[in-house]
Amino acid sequence: MTRTILLVDDNAAFRESTAWLLEALGYEVRSFGSAGALFDAMADPEGLPALACALLDVRMPGVDGLQLHDALIARGIGWPVVYMTGHGDVPLAVAAMRKGAYSFLEKPFRDAALEETLAQAFAQAETRARDSTATPAVPATPGAAPDAPAPLPPAAARLTARERQVLELVVQGKLNKTIADILGISIKTVELHRANMMQKMGARSITDLMRRVLTGAESGA
Repeated sequence: MTRTILLVDDNAAFRESTAWLLEALGYEVRSFGSAGALFDAMADPEGLPALACALLDVRMPGVDGLQLHDALIARGIGWPVVYMTGHGDVPLAVAAMRKGAYSFLEKPFRDAALEETLAQAFAQAETRARDSTATPAVPATPGAAPDAPAPLPPAAARLTARERQVLELVVQGKLNKTIADILGISIKTVELHRANMMQKMGARSITDLMRRVLTGAESGA
């Protein structure tokens, strides 16, 4: 089955270069300069790809990526979503993940990172498609409260009490200085606990940490 990328970004030059890369990787690419352009293309349900991944820019004029994701959920469309942004921060990553996004890439990202993320997203989508033949998915209700966070991955059990406190505050989007003030420790100590916590969790970046915490994924998943 053809793997289709629905690329939505208001930067024409970025769309063109990214589409070229994705096509070279063997994907069918449909590019859109706005959420509205994608909505127009979705007007004909018969034209929607059976197997697709939405690659969405977070910050766009008008309807942004997060709002577009909400609209897809409201329509019962279960494409895996990968967010892109040049303004990455932890609270935004948390919001994206809680909406059910597969991953979150900060621009400029490496070609290899995009390739790996999309390959994994499609593998997950294909698994879910097979499972849905036995248990049909129920579309999320617009405006409903987000699901409760998944249990922390087993790696979290290796954290010290202080490292776990730092993890919880990082997930809340707190900066090192704020964490230091809350815990009554120095910024250097926060940085040490944070580095140890990231290593034990097997996280290569804050985005990767968010994915592991919010999905319960273990190191190497």
